[in-house]
Amino acid sequence: MSCTLNLKNILYKKDDKVLFEDITFDLGHKEKIAIVGANGCGKSTLLKLIVGLERPNKGEIYLFHNLVKDKNDYEKYRNDIGYLPQDVSSFFLSITVIEDIMFSLRVKGLNKDEAYTKSIEILKKLDILHLENRVIFELSGGEQKLVALSSILVNDPTILLLDEPTNALDEESEKKILNILNSLNKSMIIVSHHKTFIVNLTNTIYKLDNKLLIKI
Repeated sequence: MSCTLNLKNILYKKDDKVLFEDITFDLGHKEKIAIVGANGCGKSTLLKLIVGLERPNKGEIYLFHNLVKDKNDYEKYRNDIGYLPQDVSSFFLSITVIEDIMFSLRVKGLNKDEAYTKSIEILKKLDILHLENRVIFELSGGEQKLVALSSILVNDPTILLLDEPTNALDEESEKKILNILNSLNKSMIIVSHHKTFIVNLTNTIYKLDNKLLIKI
């Protein structure tokens, strides 16, 4: 299976505390995997390492078979990786929902009409078109999570890194997210504590435990 992501012998420590040591892991093309583990074991930090927000103390990270070592390397793949943090409160760059979703499309060079059309399409797909002109910071936590996911999916990334994507969502919204993720032929890493959500999305589960990532 062709891989979109490879971690090789990753060691990471912060404030002299070792979170990971010797983690080696491959994510295949269009493979969906979940990572579970106790609170504070480093699941969110692992996603940050993959997306380049943190750097390992030792080891190598490869994206699409290319070694990435610094911000310049990651910049090449900015549109290929969609990262949804656990806390989306600082995720947004615009005031209203439609402006935020259009923002990255405009940066990529789409004209205003094209960006608006694509943004409306993704709002419809996630069934949140009614939020189009709402001020983001007046939305509920669950609504903000859906808007953030819309901003990611509108760019059609190759890899999705999703940190607790169902946090703050009601049951109906959770089912909606599950159906959407199941419909996408993309490589995904999902960090979640919600077992039912995970098993309905993938059979490939890893546990982060005792500084190691182990397939279960």
